[in-house]
Amino acid sequence: MTNQIRKILLLAANPKGSSQIHLDQEVREIKEGLKRSRHRDQYSIVTAEAVRYRDIHRAILEHEPHIIHFSGHGSGEDGLVFEDELGEIKLVDAEALAGLFQLFADQVQCVVLNACYSQYQAVEIARYIDYVVGMSQEIGDRAAIEFSVGFYDALGADKGYEFAYQLGCRLIRMAGIAENLTPQLMTKTGLSNCSQESATIYIERPPIEEKCYKAIVQPGALIRIKAPQKMGKTLLLEKLLNYARQQGYQTAKLDLKLADSSAMTDLKTFLHWLCANVSDSLNLEDKVDEYWQDSLGLNTSCTRYFQRYLLPNINTSLVFAIDNCERLFQYANIFSEFCLLLRSWYETAKQGDRMGKIWQKLRLVVVNSTEIYPTLDINRSPFNVGLAIELPEFNQQQLQEMVNLYGLSEQLNNNGLSQLVKLVGGHPYLVQEAITHLKSQESSLEEILTLAPTEQGIFSYHLRQQLESLQNDSQLQSGYRRVITVDEPVQLNPDITFKLHSLGLVKIVRNDCIPSCELYRQYFLVRLG
Repeated sequence: MTNQIRKILLLAANPKGSSQIHLDQEVREIKEGLKRSRHRDQYSIVTAEAVRYRDIHRAILEHEPHIIHFSGHGSGEDGLVFEDELGEIKLVDAEALAGLFQLFADQVQCVVLNACYSQYQAVEIARYIDYVVGMSQEIGDRAAIEFSVGFYDALGADKGYEFAYQLGCRLIRMAGIAENLTPQLMTKTGLSNCSQESATIYIERPPIEEKCYKAIVQPGALIRIKAPQKMGKTLLLEKLLNYARQQGYQTAKLDLKLADSSAMTDLKTFLHWLCANVSDSLNLEDKVDEYWQDSLGLNTSCTRYFQRYLLPNINTSLVFAIDNCERLFQYANIFSEFCLLLRSWYETAKQGDRMGKIWQKLRLVVVNSTEIYPTLDINRSPFNVGLAIELPEFNQQQLQEMVNLYGLSEQLNNNGLSQLVKLVGGHPYLVQEAITHLKSQESSLEEILTLAPTEQGIFSYHLRQQLESLQNDSQLQSGYRRVITVDEPVQLNPDITFKLHSLGLVKIVRNDCIPSCELYRQYFLVRLG
């Protein structure tokens, strides 16, 4: 590193309607770390909070930073979350961000996107900027802060960007958080501590993708994608949305994990938030107040907005995707009415009249995790209509394809892959974690297998999450204890079977249960024994 004073621009965005994250703490930790460093005189820090999309270029022009650090929300391929003029959510996609940074490529050396799923934007920005860090998946507040502390402590010690990246990842791991492989470093020269190929690797599970493609081109379609967490639902959704765009359709994606609790105050507030966000996704002016009439009813007013304004103002079909729909399950006053609303749109599209033709332009995709499945009224929910897609584990052929794509055929030969599968089955997340550690050479296969069911293992964070789910329900604990302590299928109460299967902890063999994988059996025998 040279003695040139490096300017760091910290951008933070947490718009109204998005879930709250600890941005203040992250900014404070970065500043304090650099203030304590030996080379603190080599850095100057400026901050911009509540950042609107128009503020980005203005801040760069004003401060001329060498390092730009963004803290906030990401929504996958849809973009990073900034604010608009009203403080509402404004998504800025990868192409737009990359185009902006291209103009400042002779000045900006490094960009850190400390936001969930920001790897999509990082890959594009790295075409013009020497060093870019993005997140390959969702990242928790604690992990995001630990990474920032390590990254800027290293810079403060006069280390290079690649070393700073490595220290940030190591600090996440030292904090006992199994998200140390979530940050991804991209470089303009193509050198990377984590393979950029991983951003584009997608393993198909036929015939699921083809079924989704055929369904999405049907007028008025409704597709329901459901599975336990970390089974690949969001990746499938992104693939489906890309296919829809290739057909010339417009898309609007609403990620309910981004919704602030204030957006869930009541049904009216939620539907207003939904309409405003869909309008923004379609680059249409927000005219909710103009079309909304409380006297007609809340669902009717929302329907009216789509029917009279949104759908007539687009020339193609619209694919409206709702990700992380399970967020609504805890809001019973919203959930039941919203189910009725979605179902009414689906049923109206079947009509042969003028109204039906309008609603045939809309195709719905609803994605939810099954961990907190409520007891649904099957006559009112949208979850018993349309095409249901349940994501299975990877089979042997798909696992071998993943190994080949990651270039690990030697490390995971037939015997090695068999040992891994014996432990974790074909669970996408567990296999991905093992492969990523092997690819980064952080762990050997023997170390992964030996430490897997312990708190020192690479799966510890995931296992603790599952343990927490069981600890909240004594009946689930008792039932699962029965399953893991015998070597044959166990018949349980149907409700317990349903809940354990929804958590992904068991496989159902006819009416009986067996552990989903040997890893779960070994870990929970110690914790529940």
